[in-house]
Amino acid sequence: MAFFGEVIVASARWLRRGTGPRAAQVLEQIDRCGPGSLPVVLLSCALAGLLVAYMGGAQLARIGAQGYIADVVTVGMVRELAGLMTGIILAGRIGSAYAAQLATMKAGEEIDALRVLGVDPVSQLVLPRLLALVMVMPALYALGALVGVASGWVAAVGAFGVSSSEYVQQCLRALRFTDLWIGMMKAVLYAALVAMAGCREGLHAGRSAQAVGEATTTAVVKALVWIVAAAAGSTVVLTALGY
Repeated sequence: MAFFGEVIVASARWLRRGTGPRAAQVLEQIDRCGPGSLPVVLLSCALAGLLVAYMGGAQLARIGAQGYIADVVTVGMVRELAGLMTGIILAGRIGSAYAAQLATMKAGEEIDALRVLGVDPVSQLVLPRLLALVMVMPALYALGALVGVASGWVAAVGAFGVSSSEYVQQCLRALRFTDLWIGMMKAVLYAALVAMAGCREGLHAGRSAQAVGEATTTAVVKALVWIVAAAAGSTVVLTALGY
């Protein structure tokens, strides 16, 4: 909670005074965490969409409702699975990298040197990474959801005899703006949690090589736990509110 507070204070200081990360720092982090994550995100979301289509189709086929496979895949991917799968991939790929980078800087006393120079490590090291991941996440989520829905078409048409036009029409009919903004909101929340977990463990790591490895492992575990907890909590709250 103390680290969350430090990030909030640094963000407020940056918004009010402009003292914080430069645009070049944020763009550099975007380049590192965005393009490289896209292939594995697309692959994971495609497999998730295919899995949901086969599982949902097997149950719907019992009552002759194969046409609703598109509803299950569309709502499931857009509202929940696309953001969740992307967050999990980013936790393993980006969260661990953030923790390793900052823990190595901590072991090399570079972070101590920044503090001696009067530079806030949270403003210069955490905020650029946090902003980059939050800015990249909407694009990754959107592409992942699109690929997931498209992969569901393969199962619906190939295994359950649904026509392509029926699948597309049912997807468009099932998709609601509420599902889009909920899915986007959850995805951005997952990205922020991944960045916070990685940066927090990196800044609070020990000063040995073993501590760097421990910080990396802990960052991934914490990020995954936080993502699952956030997914469950937000789903319960939104469902209770009628969304």
